[in-house]
Amino acid sequence: MEMEEEEEEEEKKSPIHALGSTFLIPSHLHTSRFHRRLALGPVPRALPPENSDPALEPSSPDKDSSLDAQASRGSQLSQETGGESSRGEPDAAAVVGAVGNGASFVDKSSVEKTRTEGRFRLMVFLMGALASARKGLDAVLMSAWLSWWPFWRKEQRLEWLIADADANPRDAAKQSALLAELNKHSPEAAIRRFEQRNHAVDSRGVAEYIRALVVTNTLAEYLPDESSGRPSSLPTLLQELKQRASGSEDKLLLNPGISEKRPLHVVMVDPKASNKSPQFAQELLSTILFIVAVGLMVLGAAALQKYVGSLGGIGTSGVGSSATYAPRELNKEILPEKNVKTFKDVKGCDDAKQELEEVVDYLKNPGKFTRLGGKLPKGILLTGAPGTGKTLLAKAVAGEAGVPFFYKAGSEFEEMFVGVGASRMRSLFQAAKKKAPCIIFIDEIDAVGSTRKQWEGHAKKTLHQLLVEMDGFEQTEGIILMAATNMPDILDPALTRPGRFDRHIVVPSPDVQGRQEILKLYLQDKPLADDIDVNAIARGTPGFTGADLANLVNIGAIKAAVDSVDKITAAHLEFAKDRMIMGTERKAMFISEESRKLTAYHESGHAIVALNTDGAHAIHKATIIPRGSALGMVTQLPFQDETSISKKQLLACLDVCMGGRVAEELIFGEEYITTGASSDLQTATELAHYMVSTCGMSDAIGPVYVKERPGSELQSRIDAEVLKLLREAYDRVRRLLQKHENALHALANALLKYETLSADEIKRILNPYQQVQLPEQQEELALT
Repeated sequence: MEMEEEEEEEEKKSPIHALGSTFLIPSHLHTSRFHRRLALGPVPRALPPENSDPALEPSSPDKDSSLDAQASRGSQLSQETGGESSRGEPDAAAVVGAVGNGASFVDKSSVEKTRTEGRFRLMVFLMGALASARKGLDAVLMSAWLSWWPFWRKEQRLEWLIADADANPRDAAKQSALLAELNKHSPEAAIRRFEQRNHAVDSRGVAEYIRALVVTNTLAEYLPDESSGRPSSLPTLLQELKQRASGSEDKLLLNPGISEKRPLHVVMVDPKASNKSPQFAQELLSTILFIVAVGLMVLGAAALQKYVGSLGGIGTSGVGSSATYAPRELNKEILPEKNVKTFKDVKGCDDAKQELEEVVDYLKNPGKFTRLGGKLPKGILLTGAPGTGKTLLAKAVAGEAGVPFFYKAGSEFEEMFVGVGASRMRSLFQAAKKKAPCIIFIDEIDAVGSTRKQWEGHAKKTLHQLLVEMDGFEQTEGIILMAATNMPDILDPALTRPGRFDRHIVVPSPDVQGRQEILKLYLQDKPLADDIDVNAIARGTPGFTGADLANLVNIGAIKAAVDSVDKITAAHLEFAKDRMIMGTERKAMFISEESRKLTAYHESGHAIVALNTDGAHAIHKATIIPRGSALGMVTQLPFQDETSISKKQLLACLDVCMGGRVAEELIFGEEYITTGASSDLQTATELAHYMVSTCGMSDAIGPVYVKERPGSELQSRIDAEVLKLLREAYDRVRRLLQKHENALHALANALLKYETLSADEIKRILNPYQQVQLPEQQEELALT
């Protein structure tokens, strides 16, 4: 007994410390004795021999016996911990055998048993962890934020809420959550559950109950019945709901079964079966709509990606590889022969052509200019009215120059994405630098080069990039930028300054000689009749551009094809000119005889005033056939190309505008004048205002140019002078038409009969009524 007590005290003094599966043995124990004690079972971990010092403790029988007792307990402790070795150390039995002084052995059956127990514990741990993970996953799937998922998720959530509420009948929050979910599926089920009265209720649950009563129209049962005369039970219901919401359920005022009017009905219903959603079709439809929406989103993303890929210019690599928006190089060796233009195809703008010929000569023979210090211009800006041949000149340069020619329209730079224009501009100049010397042509440059505005940030970026590129390369690189526009006034001053666009070439409308050359060019490959006089057509088309003349020849050719003739005649070209000047005839339009008569006298008044007023333009034709938006018209053409207009001619224009209104008043009376003269009065008023405020042709106002609307005093004076000019013109025309009233009747009758009269036919009709030679005839004689 004393020995056992000593051993127990010694164990308490030198305990074995366990950390996980590792046992730490105090260093004062003798190694051989300790291993002899642990030979009864496997040791998870033993201290190595170097941790023990046999010299520190002498060997004594007493201590050996006490250590033997501790060894048996150590064996049992090692078996309880599983007997596993850690940190990759050798088997404990081997260590013990190597260190101990005596022979030791290990019970193999006990080792196997320990390992089996360790595997069992690991399996139990994994099963517990899996169950916990599944429970957490179910809680996430049943959470409120996933309730929008398709209907089978809603059904699972409803079953989970029913089970949770049944398990916690005194939890008002869970009961209210269940009632809210039941209201989404079946309000009748929510009413039945609330009226069971065996669950806790709070204010939220009462609100859900009232909502279910309103949805199912059950609330009407508590309203008074006028036919039976019974009182309303709604106040009683509200009082009971107030008590239940406050938690006072001891004395309810409206308990089922206490009255014959409200019996207690007991129905055994399975809650899960009764709470199944009756809105299966609606839930299925919502699921289908969700799938369709997702599909549309995917298709839209794919379409957007395809569109962005076709744009080019988005990203860090520049414009991109899209052939649609890449800079187009015009090579005369690649283009069809009929599409190649040269300076021989350019007519009517000799001065502009000569300047561009110098540029082409510089590209072909640079030594001719550089020996004298000449430099190639950086930019050439072509300006002029639409249709004068600016783009044609650029095509001719591309055909004449032996260098690459890059073409880009101004509208091709900008897209819906910000930064695309600047990227494409960089790509254009990068491609040009690789093939210098070359020419870049930007058509309609006003689309990207207009004056910068604060609210057009994307357009400013493109213009900034263009300015940088024009300053970024040296003149000796041989890159010439050509651009064309018909609105040079709106271009940014930084773009049009010398150093960027060094040359501004104006391409004017062709003169008589230029129109003859253009007509000959377009008529040279067409079968023509002998009655065509190119010079006469050129003189009769003042102000026509090259595009207008090309369209005239094309309309004449189409008319000849419609008439099924082999050659184009002068009548076909005359038809084309009338259609371009006067508009398309509307012969199918119905016009009453009274309207035809009014129109005939109106147009006759214009014609007689034009023939008898000095300074008026010559008459081309008069017609009462509706053309365009007009019921009739008198067209005038100048005798020759005019560079300026005199005051005499402007006053004559005022008189001609007043001729139609005065003729209607003289023939039909002041009460029968029509609105047909409104456009004439508008033209006359604008012309008179132009004479007074812009040209300084008024003695009262003086030689002053009024740019903007002036003050009230000056504006009143201008308005008074404009009114004076109009009244004077009206009086002059009235006296003239009263003098030639017979001629007015004769010309009006001729128009009613023939509908359209040329200038020569009008003169023949009016010759018998002319006492002196017409001013127009006098001017023609002076010119000849």
